[in-house]
Amino acid sequence: MTKQEGTKQGYKKTKLGWIPIAWNVVKITDVAIVGNGTTPSRKVNEYWKNGSIPWLPTGKVNEKEIYFADEFITPKALEETSLKILPIDTVLVGMIGQGKTRGMAAIMKLEATVNQNFAYIVSKDGLCSKFLFNKLTYDYKILRGAGRGGGQESLNCSIVKNYKIPLPPLPEQQKIATILSTWDQAIDKLGQLIAAKEQQQKGLMQRLLTGKVRLPDFDDEWKEVKINEVAERITRRNDKLNDTVVTISAQRGFVRQEEFFNKRVASKILSNYYLIKRGEFGYNKSYSNGYPMGAFKRLDEYEYGVVTTLYICFKIKKRQANSDFLLKYFEAGLMVQGLMKIAHEGGRAHGLLNIGISDFFDLKLVVPILKEQTAIAAILNKVDQETELLNQKKESLKQQKKGLMQQLLTGKVRVKP
Repeated sequence: MTKQEGTKQGYKKTKLGWIPIAWNVVKITDVAIVGNGTTPSRKVNEYWKNGSIPWLPTGKVNEKEIYFADEFITPKALEETSLKILPIDTVLVGMIGQGKTRGMAAIMKLEATVNQNFAYIVSKDGLCSKFLFNKLTYDYKILRGAGRGGGQESLNCSIVKNYKIPLPPLPEQQKIATILSTWDQAIDKLGQLIAAKEQQQKGLMQRLLTGKVRLPDFDDEWKEVKINEVAERITRRNDKLNDTVVTISAQRGFVRQEEFFNKRVASKILSNYYLIKRGEFGYNKSYSNGYPMGAFKRLDEYEYGVVTTLYICFKIKKRQANSDFLLKYFEAGLMVQGLMKIAHEGGRAHGLLNIGISDFFDLKLVVPILKEQTAIAAILNKVDQETELLNQKKESLKQQKKGLMQQLLTGKVRVKP
């Protein structure tokens, strides 16, 4: 690589900023065919039954590189609609959605048709699809912001067609794509290692937390105890008006409301909320994906947290149980069956499970003596640390790749084909 010097020698100024003299500013439609697909009528059985032609909905954009289809259409649907079979390496852009979908790019690794909420981009001679995919991925926020108007902000094919990018000669595009692919492969390998580690961890948790596998030097019988024997309820009011208002996310634990909802949803009067301290627990009775009976979380991120009184809050009695052990016990889903038994008929109020306080604290756990709990927790915490180190390494690689993209895709750093 040869790095651009402080001067602009060898560069030219364009509407997109300074780019190498050998590069051009082009509209996507200058170098590719852009269109969008459709969804064959679900009411016409002949369009879907025994389908063999891959069809991709917009949610597949999250896969980035799409290798498989989950839905298939028939040749009849292809013949009677505007759908086209798109070639491998077609670049896709999600055009609608208030979530992350709008503006996201993916690249097809199979021949397939797509729905109407994708803009598809088929490269002409002179455009490397993988280069374009990387460029649009890097430009995600800019491209996403190009969609405005109506109740739901959206992009359209016209916006994608007229979107401008700096384009190097084809050999340089291919070299850039190859370099970035090397980083992608390293990130993917780490991701696979992390997934395998997490799967092993789940199995280890189930074996150790249920006594199916015992640690050496421990042979005491496990005992059945109620939650109120190892924990006590917290109803501490927020008299000091602490402002750290948090919500319990099943996937993320305790999260500030401003971060989770992008706004404060709590009442302006915070004195009626509960105040919990670091190391104390909260149980959110709302169900979510993967947590059919709500979620137990421990406050580890903040010194104090202000929470709604809809949560059941409690702290562990130190001489009765190990906090780390119980955290793992809850995370392993070992309370689900008990919660199902005490969830009263009448369903959910405002999306919350109908679980009474006394019934909750009468829930039973089967646990070993405190010393064995502590030993089990130490093993599981060590596995957590190993997984966290892998996640940090993966995040570091992603940040390094992001910096590399900023250099390569703008021409600040040149590569020799």
